[in-house]
Amino acid sequence: MRATTIHAPFDMRVQDVPDPVIQDAGDVVVRVVRACICGSDLWAYRGESARQPGQRIGHEFLGIVEEAGAGVQGFRKGDLVVAPFVWSDGSCAYCAEGLQTSCPNGGFWGSVGSDGGQGEAVRVPFADGTLVKLPAEAASDDHLLTALLALSDVMGTGHHAALGAGVTKGSTVAVVGDGAVGLCGVLAAKRLGAERIIALGRHTARTDIARAFGATDVVAERGEAAEAAVRELTGGQGAHAVIEAVGTEQSMRTAVAITRDGGSIGYVGVPHGSGTGLDLSVMFDRNIALRGGVAPVRAYIPELLPDILDGTIDPSPVFDLTVGLDGVPDGYKAMDERTALKVLVRP
Repeated sequence: MRATTIHAPFDMRVQDVPDPVIQDAGDVVVRVVRACICGSDLWAYRGESARQPGQRIGHEFLGIVEEAGAGVQGFRKGDLVVAPFVWSDGSCAYCAEGLQTSCPNGGFWGSVGSDGGQGEAVRVPFADGTLVKLPAEAASDDHLLTALLALSDVMGTGHHAALGAGVTKGSTVAVVGDGAVGLCGVLAAKRLGAERIIALGRHTARTDIARAFGATDVVAERGEAAEAAVRELTGGQGAHAVIEAVGTEQSMRTAVAITRDGGSIGYVGVPHGSGTGLDLSVMFDRNIALRGGVAPVRAYIPELLPDILDGTIDPSPVFDLTVGLDGVPDGYKAMDERTALKVLVRP
């Protein structure tokens, strides 16, 4: 089969790789119907996260079960399924607590020795604990498939950030980051009942999506100017809940500065940079809480799935460029140059 591999910074290739096969009784093989490129993939693309030459890549996909191991109970050939970006056994203490990202038997798609989502098929370990079945009729609904793909990462990650930030009905929320995760954070905050949502972003195409998702205000400034703008919008106090969806030192400093005393920051931006941007003395003095990290999206899919199926939420607008498998290298280039927000892949 064919799949995307990374060989060096800015060197993405679509190559022939071995077909996935059942290795353990709990495995299934999924034929990928939809995949995508994540903003976090760009760290590897730029050479800021190490990868071995020829390593597979991609961690967001949905597809059709082509083969199931003898021990698989919940899935059979022909089922439409979505995969969270981490596989997990579904039986350990962490999985029972809804923290599948800490499963001792879990792992990330595209890690060394595993299949990546940006290819024609994927071997899924621990299928019963990892995959979620989707309605069969969704396979013929192009728009719905695109919305459902967001459950593999960005919608659940945005939801995780909103929960970490303590978004509640009637709260004021600020979102730092106008990428797909930040925009899904806006959507998640709206779903949880936030009354005011301030989106920080400079790109009109993205902030237009933020407004469509429920943002009531947009702040285009950065740094101290952004902090001042948010303070002005909130009567000098800042936001009760702040979503940090970038992961740089500057973005975290901004998040702390615009949080209301007694408020919380939900952080899901993969940390990159020379420092954290955190000043614990400031957070201590102002009683600011920090919660978040890698999102256990497997725990959130059952909760979010019905709202996508009935149209209550629709994250599909975050996908603004579609490519075939051969177009994946160009998709990386488009996202790196910020001419695309999030690239949908149709193998």
